[in-house]
Amino acid sequence: MNHRLISVSLLAVAVHLLVGTQAWASPGAHGPNGEHLDAPQAANTNGLMRLPDGSASVPMLAQRRMGIRTQIVTASQAQATVELVARVMLDPNAGGRVQAVHGGRVEAGPRGLPVAGQVVRKGEVLAYIRHHAEPYAEANQEAQLAELRSSRALAVQRVQRLESLEGTVPRKEIEAAKAELQSLSAREKSIGASLSAREALVAPVSGVLARVQAVAGQVADARELLFEIIDPSRLMVEATTADAALPARMAGASLREAPGAQLQLVGAGGALRDGVMPVNFRLQSANGAPGLPLAVGQPVTLIAQLTERITGYVLPAQAVVRNAANEQVVWIKSGAERYIPQPVSVRPLDAVSVVVVQGLGADNRVVVEGAALLAQIR
Repeated sequence: MNHRLISVSLLAVAVHLLVGTQAWASPGAHGPNGEHLDAPQAANTNGLMRLPDGSASVPMLAQRRMGIRTQIVTASQAQATVELVARVMLDPNAGGRVQAVHGGRVEAGPRGLPVAGQVVRKGEVLAYIRHHAEPYAEANQEAQLAELRSSRALAVQRVQRLESLEGTVPRKEIEAAKAELQSLSAREKSIGASLSAREALVAPVSGVLARVQAVAGQVADARELLFEIIDPSRLMVEATTADAALPARMAGASLREAPGAQLQLVGAGGALRDGVMPVNFRLQSANGAPGLPLAVGQPVTLIAQLTERITGYVLPAQAVVRNAANEQVVWIKSGAERYIPQPVSVRPLDAVSVVVVQGLGADNRVVVEGAALLAQIR
Protein backbone atom coordinates (compact mmCIF):
# COMPACT_ATOMS: atom_id res chain seq x y z
CA MET A 1 0.00 0.00 0.00
CA ASN A 2 2.78 2.45 0.87
CA HIS A 3 4.62 1.69 -2.36
CA ARG A 4 1.44 2.40 -4.29
CA LEU A 5 0.97 5.83 -2.59
CA ILE A 6 4.59 6.74 -3.26
CA SER A 7 4.18 5.83 -6.94
CA VAL A 8 1.06 7.98 -7.27
CA SER A 9 2.80 10.95 -5.63
CA LEU A 10 5.84 10.66 -7.88
CA LEU A 11 3.54 10.52 -10.92
CA ALA A 12 1.72 13.70 -9.84
CA VAL A 13 4.99 15.54 -9.33
CA ALA A 14 6.22 14.50 -12.76
CA VAL A 15 3.01 15.67 -14.42
CA HIS A 16 3.25 19.01 -12.60
CA LEU A 17 6.83 19.54 -13.73
CA LEU A 18 5.96 18.59 -17.29
CA VAL A 19 3.06 21.04 -17.42
CA GLY A 20 5.16 23.82 -15.88
CA THR A 21 7.97 23.24 -18.37
CA GLN A 22 5.55 23.38 -21.30
CA ALA A 23 3.97 26.57 -19.95
CA TRP A 24 7.37 28.22 -19.52
CA ALA A 25 8.41 27.27 -23.03
CA SER A 26 5.08 28.05 -24.66
CA PRO A 27 5.14 30.60 -27.49
CA GLY A 28 2.80 32.96 -25.62
CA ALA A 29 5.33 33.46 -22.81
CA HIS A 30 7.99 34.97 -25.08
CA GLY A 31 8.19 38.38 -26.72
CA PRO A 32 9.25 39.13 -30.29
CA ASN A 33 12.93 39.13 -29.26
CA GLY A 34 12.74 35.96 -27.17
CA GLU A 35 12.41 37.72 -23.82
CA HIS A 36 10.18 36.17 -21.16
CA LEU A 37 7.01 38.18 -20.83
CA ASP A 38 6.25 36.72 -17.42
CA ALA A 39 9.65 37.71 -16.05
CA PRO A 40 9.64 40.27 -13.21
CA GLN A 41 9.53 43.90 -14.37
CA ALA A 42 12.84 45.76 -14.30
CA ALA A 43 13.13 48.68 -11.98
CA ASN A 44 12.79 52.26 -13.30
CA THR A 45 16.39 53.04 -14.20
CA ASN A 46 15.93 56.68 -15.35
CA GLY A 47 14.80 57.85 -11.93
CA LEU A 48 11.60 59.57 -13.11
CA MET A 49 8.90 58.66 -10.61
CA ARG A 50 6.10 60.06 -8.51
CA LEU A 51 6.86 59.67 -4.81
CA PRO A 52 4.21 58.59 -2.25
CA ASP A 53 3.78 62.15 -0.96
CA GLY A 54 2.84 63.40 -4.47
CA SER A 55 6.17 65.00 -5.29
CA ALA A 56 8.19 64.05 -8.37
CA SER A 57 11.77 62.83 -8.54
CA VAL A 58 13.53 64.07 -11.67
CA PRO A 59 17.25 63.44 -12.23
CA MET A 60 19.37 66.30 -13.52
CA LEU A 61 19.79 64.73 -16.95
CA ALA A 62 16.02 64.36 -17.32
CA GLN A 63 15.54 67.98 -16.24
CA ARG A 64 17.74 69.16 -19.10
CA ARG A 65 15.90 66.96 -21.58
CA MET A 66 12.53 68.27 -20.39
CA GLY A 67 13.71 71.90 -20.56
CA ILE A 68 12.68 72.68 -16.98
CA ARG A 69 13.34 76.27 -15.92
CA THR A 70 12.70 77.72 -12.46
CA GLN A 71 12.38 81.19 -11.04
CA ILE A 72 12.49 82.61 -7.51
CA VAL A 73 9.26 84.56 -6.98
CA THR A 74 8.76 87.71 -4.98
CA ALA A 75 5.55 89.52 -4.06
CA SER A 76 4.64 92.56 -6.12
CA GLN A 77 1.74 94.83 -7.00
CA ALA A 78 -0.28 94.09 -10.12
CA GLN A 79 -3.50 95.29 -11.71
CA ALA A 80 -6.63 93.40 -10.87
CA THR A 81 -8.25 91.75 -13.88
CA VAL A 82 -11.47 90.04 -14.83
CA GLU A 83 -12.24 87.60 -17.64
CA LEU A 84 -15.16 88.33 -19.94
CA VAL A 85 -16.77 86.25 -22.66
CA ALA A 86 -16.51 88.09 -25.96
CA ARG A 87 -16.98 87.68 -29.70
CA VAL A 88 -15.20 89.18 -32.71
CA MET A 89 -17.51 91.48 -34.62
CA LEU A 90 -17.51 93.34 -37.92
CA ASP A 91 -16.36 96.95 -37.73
CA PRO A 92 -19.18 98.95 -39.36
CA ASN A 93 -16.69 101.63 -40.49
CA ALA A 94 -14.32 99.16 -42.18
CA GLY A 95 -16.67 96.44 -43.46
CA GLY A 96 -19.91 96.09 -45.30
CA ARG A 97 -22.55 93.75 -46.64
CA VAL A 98 -23.96 93.45 -50.14
CA GLN A 99 -27.65 92.56 -50.42
CA ALA A 100 -30.14 92.47 -53.26
CA VAL A 101 -32.71 95.26 -53.07
CA HIS A 102 -35.11 93.31 -55.29
CA GLY A 103 -35.28 89.62 -56.01
CA GLY A 104 -33.93 88.12 -59.19
CA ARG A 105 -31.46 85.77 -60.81
CA VAL A 106 -27.73 86.13 -60.09
CA GLU A 107 -25.44 86.88 -63.04
CA ALA A 108 -21.65 87.15 -63.08
CA GLY A 109 -20.00 90.55 -62.94
CA PRO A 110 -17.34 91.93 -65.30
CA ARG A 111 -14.64 89.82 -63.63
CA GLY A 112 -16.86 86.82 -62.95
CA LEU A 113 -18.27 85.88 -59.57
CA PRO A 114 -15.79 86.53 -56.74
CA VAL A 115 -14.82 83.95 -54.13
CA ALA A 116 -14.15 84.17 -50.40
CA GLY A 117 -10.74 85.63 -49.61
CA GLN A 118 -10.61 87.76 -52.76
CA VAL A 119 -9.59 91.40 -52.37
CA VAL A 120 -12.14 93.91 -53.72
CA ARG A 121 -12.21 97.68 -54.01
CA LYS A 122 -14.94 100.15 -53.20
CA GLY A 123 -17.29 100.66 -56.15
CA GLU A 124 -16.33 97.39 -57.87
CA VAL A 125 -19.24 95.49 -59.44
CA LEU A 126 -19.33 92.04 -57.86
CA ALA A 127 -22.40 90.60 -59.63
CA TYR A 128 -25.72 91.48 -61.25
CA ILE A 129 -29.30 90.67 -60.29
CA ARG A 130 -31.58 90.14 -63.28
CA HIS A 131 -35.12 91.01 -62.23
CA HIS A 132 -38.08 88.92 -63.34
CA ALA A 133 -41.61 90.26 -62.99
CA GLU A 134 -44.68 88.09 -62.51
CA PRO A 135 -46.20 86.86 -65.79
CA TYR A 136 -49.36 88.99 -65.38
CA ALA A 137 -47.40 92.14 -64.54
CA GLU A 138 -44.91 91.48 -67.34
CA ALA A 139 -47.76 91.06 -69.84
CA ASN A 140 -49.26 94.37 -68.76
CA GLN A 141 -45.89 96.10 -69.19
CA GLU A 142 -45.44 94.66 -72.66
CA ALA A 143 -48.95 95.75 -73.65
CA GLN A 144 -48.29 99.24 -72.31
CA LEU A 145 -44.99 99.34 -74.18
CA ALA A 146 -46.70 98.37 -77.44
CA GLU A 147 -49.32 101.08 -76.91
CA LEU A 148 -46.63 103.68 -76.24
CA ARG A 149 -44.74 102.70 -79.37
CA SER A 150 -47.91 103.15 -81.44
CA SER A 151 -48.65 106.51 -79.80
CA ARG A 152 -45.07 107.64 -80.36
CA ALA A 153 -45.26 106.74 -84.04
CA LEU A 154 -48.46 108.78 -84.45
CA ALA A 155 -46.87 111.67 -82.54
CA VAL A 156 -43.88 111.63 -84.90
CA GLN A 157 -46.20 111.85 -87.92
CA ARG A 158 -48.18 114.67 -86.34
CA VAL A 159 -45.05 116.68 -85.59
CA GLN A 160 -43.82 116.22 -89.17
CA ARG A 161 -47.17 117.30 -90.56
CA LEU A 162 -47.36 120.40 -88.39
CA GLU A 163 -43.79 121.36 -89.21
CA SER A 164 -44.65 121.12 -92.93
CA LEU A 165 -47.50 123.57 -92.31
CA GLU A 166 -45.33 125.99 -90.39
CA GLY A 167 -46.53 129.56 -90.99
CA THR A 168 -50.16 128.57 -91.31
CA VAL A 169 -50.35 126.62 -88.02
CA PRO A 170 -49.86 128.39 -84.68
CA ARG A 171 -46.45 127.93 -83.16
CA LYS A 172 -47.87 126.71 -79.88
CA GLU A 173 -49.48 123.68 -81.56
CA ILE A 174 -46.13 122.61 -83.01
CA GLU A 175 -44.41 122.98 -79.60
CA ALA A 176 -47.21 121.04 -77.89
CA ALA A 177 -46.85 118.20 -80.40
CA LYS A 178 -43.08 118.06 -79.86
CA ALA A 179 -43.52 118.00 -76.07
CA GLU A 180 -46.01 115.14 -76.36
CA LEU A 181 -43.60 113.22 -78.59
CA GLN A 182 -40.77 113.74 -76.09
CA SER A 183 -42.95 112.50 -73.22
CA LEU A 184 -44.03 109.39 -75.12
CA SER A 185 -40.41 108.59 -76.04
CA ALA A 186 -39.26 108.88 -72.41
CA ARG A 187 -42.10 106.65 -71.16
CA GLU A 188 -41.35 104.07 -73.84
CA LYS A 189 -37.67 104.05 -72.93
CA SER A 190 -38.41 103.72 -69.22
CA ILE A 191 -40.83 100.83 -69.56
CA GLY A 192 -38.58 99.10 -72.10
CA ALA A 193 -35.65 99.30 -69.70
CA SER A 194 -37.72 97.90 -66.82
CA LEU A 195 -38.47 94.73 -68.79
CA SER A 196 -34.77 93.88 -69.06
CA ALA A 197 -33.47 95.65 -65.95
CA ARG A 198 -30.68 94.26 -63.82
CA GLU A 199 -29.27 95.51 -60.55
CA ALA A 200 -25.52 95.95 -60.09
CA LEU A 201 -24.19 94.67 -56.76
CA VAL A 202 -21.40 97.12 -55.87
CA ALA A 203 -18.83 96.73 -53.10
CA PRO A 204 -19.55 99.46 -50.50
CA VAL A 205 -16.00 99.39 -49.03
CA SER A 206 -12.56 98.05 -49.88
CA GLY A 207 -11.45 94.86 -48.16
CA VAL A 208 -11.53 91.09 -48.30
CA LEU A 209 -14.58 88.99 -49.06
CA ALA A 210 -15.32 87.04 -45.89
CA ARG A 211 -18.57 85.47 -47.05
CA VAL A 212 -19.82 84.66 -50.54
CA GLN A 213 -23.29 83.20 -51.01
CA ALA A 214 -23.85 83.84 -54.70
CA VAL A 215 -23.76 81.30 -57.54
CA ALA A 216 -24.51 81.93 -61.20
CA GLY A 217 -28.19 81.26 -61.89
CA GLN A 218 -29.18 81.45 -58.23
CA VAL A 219 -32.55 83.07 -57.51
CA ALA A 220 -31.95 85.58 -54.74
CA ASP A 221 -34.70 87.08 -52.62
CA ALA A 222 -34.94 90.74 -51.69
CA ARG A 223 -32.57 91.77 -48.85
CA GLU A 224 -30.77 88.42 -49.04
CA LEU A 225 -27.11 88.62 -47.94
CA LEU A 226 -24.86 87.69 -50.86
CA PHE A 227 -21.44 89.16 -49.98
CA GLU A 228 -19.75 90.28 -46.77
CA ILE A 229 -16.60 92.40 -46.87
CA ILE A 230 -14.22 92.93 -43.93
CA ASP A 231 -10.89 94.59 -43.27
CA PRO A 232 -8.81 91.95 -41.41
CA SER A 233 -6.70 94.66 -39.76
CA ARG A 234 -9.74 96.51 -38.37
CA LEU A 235 -12.21 94.44 -36.36
CA MET A 236 -14.22 94.89 -33.20
CA VAL A 237 -14.73 92.81 -30.08
CA GLU A 238 -17.99 92.79 -28.15
CA ALA A 239 -17.77 91.57 -24.54
CA THR A 240 -20.69 91.12 -22.18
CA THR A 241 -20.93 91.69 -18.43
CA ALA A 242 -23.69 91.71 -15.86
CA ASP A 243 -21.93 94.47 -13.86
CA ALA A 244 -23.06 97.82 -15.21
CA ALA A 245 -20.28 99.63 -13.29
CA LEU A 246 -17.46 97.48 -14.70
CA PRO A 247 -16.75 99.53 -17.88
CA ALA A 248 -15.96 102.61 -15.78
CA ARG A 249 -13.31 100.64 -13.86
CA MET A 250 -11.50 99.30 -16.95
CA ALA A 251 -7.98 100.53 -17.65
CA GLY A 252 -7.13 98.26 -20.58
CA ALA A 253 -7.84 94.89 -22.16
CA SER A 254 -6.18 92.04 -24.04
CA LEU A 255 -7.24 88.85 -25.81
CA ARG A 256 -6.05 85.42 -24.76
CA GLU A 257 -6.27 84.16 -28.35
CA ALA A 258 -4.28 87.11 -29.78
CA PRO A 259 -1.80 88.46 -27.20
CA GLY A 260 -0.32 90.97 -29.63
CA ALA A 261 -3.63 92.62 -30.55
CA GLN A 262 -4.37 96.17 -29.44
CA LEU A 263 -7.77 96.84 -27.87
CA GLN A 264 -9.30 100.28 -27.44
CA LEU A 265 -12.42 100.73 -25.36
CA VAL A 266 -15.16 102.32 -27.47
CA GLY A 267 -17.97 102.29 -24.92
CA ALA A 268 -20.67 100.26 -23.27
CA GLY A 269 -24.33 100.04 -24.10
CA GLY A 270 -26.61 101.95 -21.77
CA ALA A 271 -29.16 99.14 -21.57
CA LEU A 272 -29.05 95.47 -20.65
CA ARG A 273 -29.51 92.95 -23.43
CA ASP A 274 -30.67 89.53 -22.27
CA GLY A 275 -29.54 90.42 -18.76
CA VAL A 276 -26.01 91.55 -19.75
CA MET A 277 -24.46 94.79 -20.96
CA PRO A 278 -22.43 94.84 -24.20
CA VAL A 279 -19.00 96.47 -24.06
CA ASN A 280 -17.34 97.26 -27.40
CA PHE A 281 -13.63 97.41 -28.13
CA ARG A 282 -11.88 98.45 -31.33
CA LEU A 283 -9.37 95.76 -32.32
CA GLN A 284 -6.25 96.58 -34.31
CA SER A 285 -3.14 94.63 -35.16
CA ALA A 286 0.03 95.58 -33.32
CA ASN A 287 2.87 97.37 -35.14
CA GLY A 288 0.80 97.75 -38.31
CA ALA A 289 0.65 94.03 -39.05
CA PRO A 290 -1.43 93.16 -42.15
CA GLY A 291 -3.97 91.05 -40.28
CA LEU A 292 -5.04 89.33 -37.09
CA PRO A 293 -5.39 85.58 -36.43
CA LEU A 294 -9.08 86.06 -35.73
CA ALA A 295 -12.30 85.61 -37.67
CA VAL A 296 -15.61 87.45 -37.50
CA GLY A 297 -17.95 85.59 -35.17
CA GLN A 298 -15.15 83.78 -33.33
CA PRO A 299 -15.70 83.48 -29.55
CA VAL A 300 -12.73 84.80 -27.56
CA THR A 301 -11.76 85.43 -23.93
CA LEU A 302 -11.17 89.07 -23.08
CA ILE A 303 -9.01 89.92 -20.06
CA ALA A 304 -9.93 93.38 -18.81
CA GLN A 305 -7.44 95.22 -16.60
CA LEU A 306 -9.09 97.20 -13.79
CA THR A 307 -7.97 100.32 -11.99
CA GLU A 308 -7.62 98.38 -8.69
CA ARG A 309 -4.33 96.72 -7.73
CA ILE A 310 -3.70 93.42 -5.96
CA THR A 311 -0.69 91.87 -4.23
CA GLY A 312 0.61 88.54 -5.47
CA TYR A 313 3.28 86.68 -7.39
CA VAL A 314 3.42 87.28 -11.15
CA LEU A 315 4.14 84.13 -13.15
CA PRO A 316 3.84 83.01 -16.78
CA ALA A 317 0.48 81.40 -17.48
CA GLN A 318 2.21 78.15 -18.49
CA ALA A 319 3.57 77.75 -14.95
CA VAL A 320 0.05 76.91 -13.68
CA VAL A 321 -1.19 73.41 -14.54
CA ARG A 322 -3.95 71.08 -13.41
CA ASN A 323 -3.47 68.04 -11.16
CA ALA A 324 -5.44 64.80 -11.10
CA ALA A 325 -8.15 66.48 -8.99
CA ASN A 326 -8.44 69.32 -11.58
CA GLU A 327 -6.91 71.81 -9.15
CA GLN A 328 -4.63 74.61 -10.26
CA VAL A 329 -1.08 73.89 -9.02
CA VAL A 330 2.46 75.14 -9.50
CA TRP A 331 5.56 73.03 -9.07
CA ILE A 332 8.08 74.15 -6.43
CA LYS A 333 11.68 72.90 -6.51
CA SER A 334 12.62 71.67 -3.03
CA GLY A 335 15.88 69.94 -3.86
CA ALA A 336 18.26 69.16 -6.67
CA GLU A 337 15.97 66.44 -8.05
CA ARG A 338 12.68 66.88 -6.16
CA TYR A 339 9.62 68.94 -7.17
CA ILE A 340 6.51 69.44 -5.06
CA PRO A 341 3.05 70.35 -6.49
CA GLN A 342 1.48 73.27 -4.62
CA PRO A 343 -2.23 74.16 -5.03
CA VAL A 344 -2.69 77.89 -5.66
CA SER A 345 -5.33 80.49 -6.41
CA VAL A 346 -4.59 82.60 -9.47
CA ARG A 347 -6.07 85.53 -11.35
CA PRO A 348 -5.26 86.34 -14.97
CA LEU A 349 -3.05 89.38 -15.48
CA ASP A 350 -2.97 89.51 -19.28
CA ALA A 351 -2.94 87.06 -22.18
CA VAL A 352 0.38 85.45 -21.11
CA SER A 353 0.72 86.12 -17.36
CA VAL A 354 -1.14 85.32 -14.15
CA VAL A 355 -0.99 86.52 -10.55
CA VAL A 356 -0.86 83.94 -7.75
CA VAL A 357 -2.83 85.47 -4.87
CA GLN A 358 -2.79 82.46 -2.53
CA GLY A 359 -0.63 79.36 -2.02
CA LEU A 360 2.89 80.71 -2.57
CA GLY A 361 5.40 82.20 -0.19
CA ALA A 362 8.36 84.48 -0.62
CA ASP A 363 11.54 83.04 -2.17
CA ASN A 364 9.82 79.90 -3.53
CA ARG A 365 11.61 78.52 -6.57
CA VAL A 366 8.75 77.88 -9.02
CA VAL A 367 8.91 75.99 -12.32
CA VAL A 368 8.07 78.45 -15.10
CA GLU A 369 8.88 76.16 -18.07
CA GLY A 370 8.16 72.43 -18.26
CA ALA A 371 5.44 72.35 -15.58
CA ALA A 372 3.09 70.45 -17.91
CA LEU A 373 5.71 67.69 -18.32
CA LEU A 374 6.16 67.36 -14.56
CA ALA A 375 2.41 66.94 -14.15
CA GLN A 376 2.52 63.91 -16.46
CA ILE A 377 4.98 61.93 -14.31
CA ARG A 378 3.25 58.97 -12.67
